[in-house]
Amino acid sequence: MWELTAVLEAYKNARIAIYGLSAQTKKILSELGDAYQVVCLLDGYKKSGSLYGKPILSLEEAVQCGVKLILVAARPSSTRIIVNRILRVCAENKIALFDTSGHDLRVLKRETYDLKGLDGPSKSQLRDMLMKYDAVSVDLFDTLVMRRVLFPADVFDVAAQRLRQQGYAIEDFSGKRLESEQTLARTRPSTLGEIYTHMAANYSIRSITPEELAELEWKTDCELMVPRRELCDLLNELYALGKEIYIVSDTYYSGAQLAELLERSGVRYTGILASCEFRTGKAQQLFQVLRDKLCGKSCMHLGDDPVSDLHGARRYGFHSQRIYSGIDLFEHAGYLGMWDNTGDLPGRIRLGLLVSRLFNSPFRFETPERAVGIGTAYDIGFLCFAPLICDFVIWFQRQVTAYGLQNIWFCARDGYLPKKLYDMLDSGAASVYFLTSRAAAVRAGVENPEDIQKIAELRFDGTLHEQVKERFGLTEYVGDGGLSDYTELILSKAAENKKRYQRYIRTLDVRDGDIAFFDFVARGTVQRHISRLVDHRLRGFYFLFLADQQNKSDSLEAVSFCTLEDGAGDAVWKDYSILEAVLTSPEPMVVAFSEAGEPCCAEESRTEQDLRCIQSVQEGITDYFKAYLAISPEWRDAVNLELDGKLLSLIHKIPVFDHEFLSLKVEDPFFNRIADVSDLL
Repeated sequence: MWELTAVLEAYKNARIAIYGLSAQTKKILSELGDAYQVVCLLDGYKKSGSLYGKPILSLEEAVQCGVKLILVAARPSSTRIIVNRILRVCAENKIALFDTSGHDLRVLKRETYDLKGLDGPSKSQLRDMLMKYDAVSVDLFDTLVMRRVLFPADVFDVAAQRLRQQGYAIEDFSGKRLESEQTLARTRPSTLGEIYTHMAANYSIRSITPEELAELEWKTDCELMVPRRELCDLLNELYALGKEIYIVSDTYYSGAQLAELLERSGVRYTGILASCEFRTGKAQQLFQVLRDKLCGKSCMHLGDDPVSDLHGARRYGFHSQRIYSGIDLFEHAGYLGMWDNTGDLPGRIRLGLLVSRLFNSPFRFETPERAVGIGTAYDIGFLCFAPLICDFVIWFQRQVTAYGLQNIWFCARDGYLPKKLYDMLDSGAASVYFLTSRAAAVRAGVENPEDIQKIAELRFDGTLHEQVKERFGLTEYVGDGGLSDYTELILSKAAENKKRYQRYIRTLDVRDGDIAFFDFVARGTVQRHISRLVDHRLRGFYFLFLADQQNKSDSLEAVSFCTLEDGAGDAVWKDYSILEAVLTSPEPMVVAFSEAGEPCCAEESRTEQDLRCIQSVQEGITDYFKAYLAISPEWRDAVNLELDGKLLSLIHKIPVFDHEFLSLKVEDPFFNRIADVSDLL
């Protein structure tokens, strides 16, 4: 309690509340005695009754009775959830908010992109430490494995969504689940089955059995788990050298369930100590059980919790080393400026996916800079690009459904990956990868001198001869007087190109009704010219539609996923050229069609290395898309443009170490522009 002394002295005569109903609260009350005015206890789910001789009140009632200090007595991961829940009310009512270590919980860490100031071992340093011991004990959750959601209680919210999908609507499922665990934990660690048996009896749940609920949560949690690969590999290396490896976990899962989880993670071990099976936890006597098993052998314990892991192990004579959890590292980095996006489950799932990859390794202390960096092209796709693209595809599917569209065209080449993702989302849709480009559309779609003049107004960084070749496909030069000198040739060539393009279009299965027409970031040039080649109305759906006066005069029908006024739109506008470079098809750009309606492509300028890098980025995006849909059954209502923009902007804030990605070039022949990706970061 010495850490709290200064805080408590400042509130000697003030009313105090303790948030939490665990045994830790009982201990704090005992140590405080009558020296301080602890007037009530608080809990996220229980709002009445009494415990440990104190009334349990709601937060509103605590405010009304004049509480000036709230002490949060909870594990670090739970503390973050509590802060998220009550921070605004505390700020509005000038209530101080501290944890039991004396940390001011109203002060959020400034966002940073390194881990300076955080002490921890490198992988080689930890290996050297552990080699001195006969055995290693290790905490499981958040240390050896982590979840792809931000907070542990998010598992209950995901399970609740799955229950709703199965037709079981249990009001405040997460609250009842957590309250049941906390109630049983006051006497002894319980199994998951016991928790749900208590919950079913206490809340009269009869529509589904406790066994079924326990199985649902277990399966849900298993799907969310990923190993912290570097630490798992290190332990396997030590096991192969003859070290004994013990898994010591405060958990409601059985030893058999933990064994299954460890097998999935590829972890080799000597034994498992699950608190619910020994009916004691790490803060009580679970380390005594371990000591008895070791029979005098030396051991170091690894874990993320300073109280239960570090102090708990030391009480029984073990050395211990803190292994920072992913959320510990994320918090130290000031949540990368994304704390405001943790208020809903979809946001926490997105951030959980981020943390599970960016902070999967606990070894971020290899260099003095301790920079948080992105090491592979795959991770660039997964961490930065995927959330925005995932949300666009969800939004696009909603638009197609709302308009009742049967024809879905994804324009080459930016539509290559979005089409693949869309088909995963709606396997019954007859989507088309529509071969086109600005050059191909313009070469077939211009109809008069005014059209040519409008194209000329789009800046081209090159000579007149280069422009007529790239934009209109002309190889005949008639002088340098201006684009008007080429009018007759352009229109004659366009009439021929139009017939060829229409032969290609006739090979497509075009049904009755309008066409959903995907484009990425554009002013509608492709849509405007392709609309002249088909009898169907094109409805444009863009990542970012740049409306101008010409769009209005053409009555171009187009809807934009984001706008320049929102965070995502601004981020897309800044980085769309980088996105274009990686969303693209492995095939070269289509510039025209043959007499038979076959595509004619430009010469490929990308190297095998470029294509390999692009494929890796797309694999990261695809894997994120699959993971996100699998985790969140209610993804249809989960678009979050603000967070999408922040995640996309990470490529400018976190160092990128993949040389193949940095050496990619962004090319736009229609404007005759080329740039290195590294220059755009």
